[in-house]
Amino acid sequence: MDAAKALEYVRKVWADSAEATLAKYIEIPNQSPLFDDEWATNGYQEQAVDLLVEWAKTQGVEGLELEVVKLDGRTPLVYAEVPDTAGKNDTVLLYGHLDKQPPLTEDWDEDLHPHKPVFKDGKLYGRGGADDGYAIFAALTAIRALQLQGRKHARCVVVIEACEESGSFDLPFYIDHLAERIGVPSLVVCLDSGCGNYDQLWLTSSLRGVTVGTLDVKILREGCHSGKSSGIVPDSFRIIRQLLSRVEDENTGEVLLKGLHCNVPEARQQQARDAAAVLGNLITEEFPFVEGAGANQGEHFDLLMNRTWKPALSYTGVDGLPELGRAGNVLRSRTALKLSMRLPPTVDAQTAAEIMKAELERDPPYGAEVSYTIEKAGSGWESPALAPWLEQAVADASLATFEKPHCYTGEGGSIPFMGMLGKRFPKAQFVITGVLGPASNAHGPNEFIHLEMSRRVTAAVAFILDRHANR
Repeated sequence: MDAAKALEYVRKVWADSAEATLAKYIEIPNQSPLFDDEWATNGYQEQAVDLLVEWAKTQGVEGLELEVVKLDGRTPLVYAEVPDTAGKNDTVLLYGHLDKQPPLTEDWDEDLHPHKPVFKDGKLYGRGGADDGYAIFAALTAIRALQLQGRKHARCVVVIEACEESGSFDLPFYIDHLAERIGVPSLVVCLDSGCGNYDQLWLTSSLRGVTVGTLDVKILREGCHSGKSSGIVPDSFRIIRQLLSRVEDENTGEVLLKGLHCNVPEARQQQARDAAAVLGNLITEEFPFVEGAGANQGEHFDLLMNRTWKPALSYTGVDGLPELGRAGNVLRSRTALKLSMRLPPTVDAQTAAEIMKAELERDPPYGAEVSYTIEKAGSGWESPALAPWLEQAVADASLATFEKPHCYTGEGGSIPFMGMLGKRFPKAQFVITGVLGPASNAHGPNEFIHLEMSRRVTAAVAFILDRHANR
């Protein structure tokens, strides 16, 4: 395959139609079901699906069959299939998602908005462009780039779900429903991951798991005057602080529960060393610290390991505390916190959740009512070793499309589909890549997609599909 011609074609498609359609997609507030109680009736998911499907139909992909699959009570799924032209009776599965995180509108810069797309400095700002609206554009454009050069490819199945940001709880039902049509892929390409920079091709070698739950502490049946009760009644916030100290060292952030840690393979440690050498200060500089603030202590390698192979706790929500303007001199009856615990790739998430629950609920201070409700538990994933042909293909793809060598890294986030596929197709090879790089801020304010990175990743995928068909 001529990589330069493929990249030229990708750039043309992006300029002619993909970027404009992606901007229209950003305008649709199709939040994932976990964040939108009315997702089944407000029509936003259907709007996003229709927009992407209509674009796909105009791309001239030879043999393309498109279908919107809708199981009762579940989010829609876009299923696309392109027939094998290599004559090897082989399948590649390409994956992405179209649902979005909440907008967080009030936190965006004044000139930006989650659902008002803005092109600026080679980036397209708005919710969901990089995570993961671009995936269907990349998958189908990569296939068409091969076809235009007369190159052969395996049968390609493209799956775009609408439930990933909620933990992909609908996806197993679709994979079962479509099992015969999907077949047994020898290669899985996931376009929903990150990149350490925008200068080279990045492959994700592991993903952390996550468990989410609510810790609720009640000490009174109702709030009491703080002048009368404080000093006698322990504050529920102080109790919750005591409980959290069982799980996390508040001085270092280290998670204290041994069952949430794992042994890190030496190969993954070496990949982290290599990535740290490439990225350097970018590891910390990409985050918008306030003036005078900085990252956790540690060398670049240590910080990458913290983000990819160690557990880490975040506090993502609170209940029982009034807004500051409504806060009176009342000793409140309860405090509740949403806990999000990221887990090493090889730790079982359900087991970790149960360990947390047992530790937080045992021996409640002052006899308070303490409950920890497990709401989500998704295990991480570690990539199988790359076959020699794929390792070489990835190396050559990066040089051909970026003119720089590729790099491996673990990702601190989760893609539930990967663990599911790893168990279902244990012999498959995996290429997990994406465009979520420095400051792209998926899930947060000012999210953007780096447009040239998305073009080059698309061309690299075409290169890898070509090598797969000719291995």
